[in-house]
Amino acid sequence: MAKRCALTGKSIQFGNNVSHSQRKTRRRFDPNMQKISVLSETLGERITLKIPVSTLRTIEHNGGIDSFLLNTSNLKLTADAITLKNKIKRKVTATA
Repeated sequence: MAKRCALTGKSIQFGNNVSHSQRKTRRRFDPNMQKISVLSETLGERITLKIPVSTLRTIEHNGGIDSFLLNTSNLKLTADAITLKNKIKRKVTATA
């Protein structure tokens, strides 16, 4: 099971535990992955994603999955997120 965000590609980071005596031992920083379903108002369906809580907060801050994807650059999104973004764009232009 990969610990990688389905939308932004955020994944495990590595670093050091540093003790008081400045000894450094390697450690992992795992993202807080959650399997959630978000409602796409444009598509009218629920989308099940595996994303970290930090990305979920960003989605809620932007006003939903639709506005998050439409306002985010393709350079910051994964391939699956770009296909979902294009699907939402087609639906928006078809209704307009």
